[in-house]
Amino acid sequence: MNVPVHVADPASPRHDWTLEEVEALFELPFTELVFRAAEVHRRWFDPTELQLSQLLSVKTGGCPEDCGYCSQSQHFKTATRAAKLLDAATVIAAAQEAKAGGAQRFCMGAAWRDVKDRDLPKVAAMISGVKALGLETCATLGMLTPAQAVTLKDAGLDYYNHNLDTGPDYYGQVVTTRTYQDRLDTLAAVRDAGMATCCGGIVGMGETRRDRAGLLRQLATLPSHPESLPINDLMPIDGTPLGGSDPVDVLEFVRMIAVARLVCPKSMVRIAAGREHMSKEMQALCFLAGANSIFVGARLLTTDNPGRSKDDELLADLRMRPMGAAC
Repeated sequence: MNVPVHVADPASPRHDWTLEEVEALFELPFTELVFRAAEVHRRWFDPTELQLSQLLSVKTGGCPEDCGYCSQSQHFKTATRAAKLLDAATVIAAAQEAKAGGAQRFCMGAAWRDVKDRDLPKVAAMISGVKALGLETCATLGMLTPAQAVTLKDAGLDYYNHNLDTGPDYYGQVVTTRTYQDRLDTLAAVRDAGMATCCGGIVGMGETRRDRAGLLRQLATLPSHPESLPINDLMPIDGTPLGGSDPVDVLEFVRMIAVARLVCPKSMVRIAAGREHMSKEMQALCFLAGANSIFVGARLLTTDNPGRSKDDELLADLRMRPMGAAC
């Protein structure tokens, strides 16, 4: 590919990336790509620090969407069983435990296509209670209207997660019950309400490298880059259309992290789902390439995650520390 590989001065992050430019970054020699990403990472962050977030499913299963990777869809027969919305006291207690374990951000996820106004007061109570603990708050609840986004902001919500999942050209192979524009509209409502966006995607769903570049190009050309950018490594789940997917090559996943860092230099780039099957060495390469956030805790919604003892061992071996912790 003969497209010039240009990375703007990180002091002025770009919003005009072309798909060809992002693809060209993926094509760089691996060591050169990781070196460039590490340089940019150090302009904005301490490379020895990791943000620790914890995620709780506050309403599990029964989702009307048909996202091909998700065990919570009512379209597929999986081991996940539907459950009602948790009460605020239960969620706040879980957040308190997460904070005691070192988490800096607490994320609440509900298996909804969109938020119903009748559920907003309960969700707002959760958010207010978690915020009062001194934690950053994040929620992923499906599509939002502008008015709902304002209500969540007023309750104390700092971040709203709404992933694009994949590039626009491949999206229809993964989800048919919600359009790409629906997702972009919710992100716009979140930004307009004054909240930070948490938005990324998934690799390993059968997409091509060009599709991965398409996802990152979409994120990098939003009116503002996502403040938090999670990259999920697909956890294939029996009973879902993508349950038999082959794993993505380790170096290809690291390339995804590195290119995300280059095109969205100020974002918190998170290794999200999939760490359960990642080696210590793979995670170390991801941190070298610019990842600086992970989910801690034994569960991510409905899939496994390394236990806290393993994460403490990982940080100790790499001489890294939780963000904001004393040296």
